[in-house]
Amino acid sequence: MEEDKWLIPTAEVPITNLYRDEILDGSLLPIYHVAATQCFRREQISAGRDVRGIKRVFEFQKVEMVKFTHPDRSEAELHRLLDEACHVVAELGLPYRILNLSSGDMTFSAAQTFDIETWAAGSDEWLEISSCSLFREFQARRANLRFREESGSRPHFLHTLNGSGLALPRTIIAILENYQREDGTVAIPDVLRPYMGGQAVIGVQPPFGPSMPVQP
Repeated sequence: MEEDKWLIPTAEVPITNLYRDEILDGSLLPIYHVAATQCFRREQISAGRDVRGIKRVFEFQKVEMVKFTHPDRSEAELHRLLDEACHVVAELGLPYRILNLSSGDMTFSAAQTFDIETWAAGSDEWLEISSCSLFREFQARRANLRFREESGSRPHFLHTLNGSGLALPRTIIAILENYQREDGTVAIPDVLRPYMGGQAVIGVQPPFGPSMPVQP
């Protein structure tokens, strides 16, 4: 017998369902989860330059932050989630802006959403690299996620939140475009250098281009 297999658009989906049909102890809230997964999307785009490269892809890697919170603290947790995502972008030294989306731009399940966009000079536009949303009871009602304030008390629906930290392909685009130097090499952001063996610059190497001295 074959098991059903599904492609996820984001880790938010399986993480939210970890507690499906459960009644949690209210003293455990908030509960935080972080997951790094492959993500799959159907991009509705017309032919053109955007269909090439890594700007719009059907499969990519992303770190997702998911929170399960008490309803009274969900808005504060949303702003904390946004701060955490912004901290990652700031550590990379990338120019960014925050958008507070209108109801017409949000998904039907979200109560409030902030998008984080970073500047991409090559395409002359701001690219979304993170989205932080508060869903209040919407997901909790669908998954029957509840909590009790104390033993024997009536259960209530909790609030869920999630945010990206960050979508990898567009983050790579932003790093390449904002850190490219006149000689064609790319400086590596300081925060990433320990993970690159201390390397400070990515240079042009044969057979893709002429060898050249690289200075930090």
